[in-house]
Amino acid sequence: MQIFDEARVRALLHFDTLIPAMERALTDLSAGRVQQPLRSIIPVPAHAGLFGLMPAVYGDVLGAKLVTVYPGNVERGLPTHLATVQLFRATTGEPLATMDGRLITEMRTAAVSAVATKLLARPDAHVLAILGSGVQARSHIQALRLVRAFDEVRIWSPTPAHARRCAEEMGGVAMPAADAVRGAEVVVTVTGSGEPVLRGAWLSEGAHVNAVGAVGLARRELDDEAMRGAVIVETREAALAESGDILMAKAPIYAELGELLAGSKPLPRARRTIFKSLGQAVEDIAAARLVYDAASGELSERLQQKGKPKAAAKH
Repeated sequence: MQIFDEARVRALLHFDTLIPAMERALTDLSAGRVQQPLRSIIPVPAHAGLFGLMPAVYGDVLGAKLVTVYPGNVERGLPTHLATVQLFRATTGEPLATMDGRLITEMRTAAVSAVATKLLARPDAHVLAILGSGVQARSHIQALRLVRAFDEVRIWSPTPAHARRCAEEMGGVAMPAADAVRGAEVVVTVTGSGEPVLRGAWLSEGAHVNAVGAVGLARRELDDEAMRGAVIVETREAALAESGDILMAKAPIYAELGELLAGSKPLPRARRTIFKSLGQAVEDIAAARLVYDAASGELSERLQQKGKPKAAAKH
């Protein structure tokens, strides 16, 4: 069994292969080709944390992500989300790998938003608004730039200094939330807020929103007006069990993203589209499989090189 720390995952996992892998995984999920129960969440009230278990069987692999969410880690200088992913061979049950899951979570979340943006946002979208300035803000800017040619990236954070730092690092500009959203064709919410940070009154006609940050029935990032449009989800089951954004606004679900990718449902005609991202186990397993396959390919190449006869010395 191989062990991959975050540095090794970072060296092997790339958006150019991860985004297509997420397209396939979500298509297979909606088509019923994935076994995946709802995630189990165990509260850790003594330390204001959560512990989650996310298993899935996908093709010839199966696995689970074990994830912790500790908001107080910000004050400790630690990531709020930490995880490991365990990968097994589906045919025999053999353990294949244990991987650090923090970076996998970061990258697959942004890659799924990129899939939704590629499919649903205006082809000529050139202004991206990011509400949030943490890890997910940065990864979303990287991933979404691969599917749309943004010439302006606007960033807001409840902590202005954090927005300015993110803007400097990512080639954007920090500004108030309303100003960032007005005129933006693509908007991403990646905050830790449980109350709305995005108002529908700010959104332009035809805007696409990736609502990422709020998970849980008592949490939301979008107000009722912002949720008026075609709502797209990863799975209806998860959305109805875990999304305060959808349930508090009483917003109907138009389709699963995988249904749109497969063409089993037509693209929405609504002037506004909202992709509500919750994160699914199959996304983690598919990303982990990419890492494992990339490492296996490297090993095979090294063995082939080692087996080649050395060139004769010149005299």
